[in-house]
Amino acid sequence: MSDEVDAAHDEPEEPTDEPADAAADEGADADAAGSDAAEGEALAAAVAEHDEALAKEVAELEREAAEAAERVEELESSLKRTKADFQNYKKRAKKRQEQQKARATESLVSRLTEVRDNLVRALDQDGDADIRPGVESTLETFDRVLAEENVSVIDPDPGEEVDPERHEVMMRVDSDQPAGTVADVYKQGYEMADKVIEEAQVTVSDDE
Repeated sequence: MSDEVDAAHDEPEEPTDEPADAAADEGADADAAGSDAAEGEALAAAVAEHDEALAKEVAELEREAAEAAERVEELESSLKRTKADFQNYKKRAKKRQEQQKARATESLVSRLTEVRDNLVRALDQDGDADIRPGVESTLETFDRVLAEENVSVIDPDPGEEVDPERHEVMMRVDSDQPAGTVADVYKQGYEMADKVIEEAQVTVSDDE
């Protein structure tokens, strides 16, 4: 019995691997911690880079928005000036037109007064005087004034075809002229720049 005990005491004890395993675990934990730290740093760097890019983009958009607002303000100001200039132009054009019309009327009136003066002189002659030459001269002056204003007399000749746009038929009469043509002019008409102002009143030869 004692021999067995001695033998047991004499057997060498087997070495254990526990310290090595603990060191390995500690190394793995350190590696894992280092990897997590690296990933965290990388993530932080990516976030910082994204934030920086986003900040630049926001700044660029703000700059573009400011430029657009400035451009809109310039366009609005330009539009207001253009509208004001156009209104002023319309006022000047209207005033110029009124002045031209007034000058044209003044010129016409001054020429018509010459005709009136001739009529007054004709009437101032003695009662026994023949005023026909004076009246004829005055009529010539008056016709000249009308011609200067581009006014012409509508005075169709007998036998001329009736023009509904220039002639107003007053009645049908017996005449030596061909049937349906102008027999006589009852009252002359007038046209200005090819536009009929007053139709000539005429009689027309009867069909019979």
